Formats: sequence, structure tokens, C-alpha cells
Amino acid sequence: MSVYFAEFLGTVILALFGGGVCANVNLKRTAGFGADWIVIAVGWGLAVSFGAYAVGNISGAHLNPAVSIAFAMDGSISWAQVPGYIICQMLGGIVGAMLVWLMYLPHWKATEDKGAKLGVFSTAPAIKNYFANFMSEIIGTAALTLGLLYIGMNKIADGLNPLIVGALILAIGVSLGGPTGYAINPARDLGPRIAHAILPIAGKGDSNWSYAIVPVLGPIAGGMIGAMIYRLFFKGAFDAFSIISIVVVIVTLLIGVMMNKSKVGQDAESIN
Repeated sequence: MSVYFAEFLGTVILALFGGGVCANVNLKRTAGFGADWIVIAVGWGLAVSFGAYAVGNISGAHLNPAVSIAFAMDGSISWAQVPGYIICQMLGGIVGAMLVWLMYLPHWKATEDKGAKLGVFSTAPAIKNYFANFMSEIIGTAALTLGLLYIGMNKIADGLNPLIVGALILAIGVSLGGPTGYAINPARDLGPRIAHAILPIAGKGDSNWSYAIVPVLGPIAGGMIGAMIYRLFFKGAFDAFSIISIVVVIVTLLIGVMMNKSKVGQDAESIN
């Protein structure tokens, strides 16, 4: 199996189980309808674990463009591989979300809430403020990539790494996930959001494209700054990639400020 197909397959598994737990909780007349946030956080943690178990020994199981970029910064993969990884991760997110739609086929019609349906596929902020939302995704994804890199420094018994990574996702979910639903992965959000837009989902609303930049650009910036922190404090390295990471974070937050002031952010809540 090629590393690219492995990333596709692993991301399908991630999106199937991750989107599946959101569907089980959000959609009416399921056995899990109305369950709490902990169920979703556990489901996503296990989704990442089993995606990693499936393909970790083939591609490294990044399953996330932000992780691929961070690992390329650290030298774990070549930059030439990054575009192929990202394309396959995005396609995997779309296909995994389509499988969730099929799995819960009768329940879309039974659910009137359009926002709940979209929540199966993609994230949304609890309080809409683009600057704050970008900041949340940056911090959450920095914690993810920094965590993945320092976990890799430890000697761990064979077969346990994916469970530890799943525990990291669970920790991020229960501790940092409340403000934005912790996308921390462009393929986890944009791929399923595209699926939501193209699928004939009964009674769906729009796909909230005005927010879609946050769970894409925020995680990329956060992934880069997480890698920068790891390389600075664990390896003593500060180079051009480090400077680029800082610039990307600053630009991302400035975009958040501008979006709050624009028409698209007219209903954004103040953080003052």
C-alpha cells in the first residue's frame, strides 16, 4: 500500500468514527441521541486511534494536513510528499463523511435542526468571534502537534502509540474543545463540510462557508507553531521555518480581526 492511499484510508476511518459519534449524539431517534460532550470527545479520540492503527506503520498516520506540515518542518517527511498527503487526507474526509450519511440515512429526515445536521460534518463556534475562534484553533492544534512530537521522543511498548495519541485527542477535546468544537484538522472539517454541501441530505441547511476558513487556516497556523515550539525547546533549533511559523500565526490572527470588522463578522460577539 502506498503512503498516499494509506493516508486516504486512515482519514476515511477517522471521519467515519468521528462523524459517526457526532451523528449518534446529534440526530434524533438514534440510541445515542442527546448524549453529552464526553461521548463525542471519547469517540473522536478512538477514531484517531483506530485510523492510526490501520496505517501508522505505512504512512505515519498523519491523517491531518496540519500534522503533515508540522512533521515536514521537523524533517520526519519530505516537503515533496506534503501535497499528496494533504490531497489524500481531504479525499478521505469526504468519503468518510459520505459513509456517515449512509449509516444514518433515515435519521436526517427525523431531525429538524439544520445546525445539528451540519454539526455531524463540521465544527462551529460556541461564541462567534473570528479572532478568538482562530486563537482557539491555533492553541488546540499547537497542543496536538507539540504533543505528537514529544510523544515520539519516548520509548513506548509496541502497539501503544495509537492509544496514547487517541488519549491526546481526548485531552484536547475535554480541555480545549468547547470554544470551537476543536477541528484541529482541516481534513476533518473541510472534507466533511464539502460532503455536506454536495450530498442530498434531507432537510439540510447551508454549509456555513463563512466560517470554513477558521478550521482550515487556524489548525495550519497552530500546527506550525507547535512544531516551532518543539524544535526550539527540545532541539534548540530556530530557523527560517520558525520565523515563517510566527508570521503565519500573526497573519491568521489579523485575518480574524479583519473578519470581525467585515460584513461576514457583523454578528460576531465582542471579547472585551
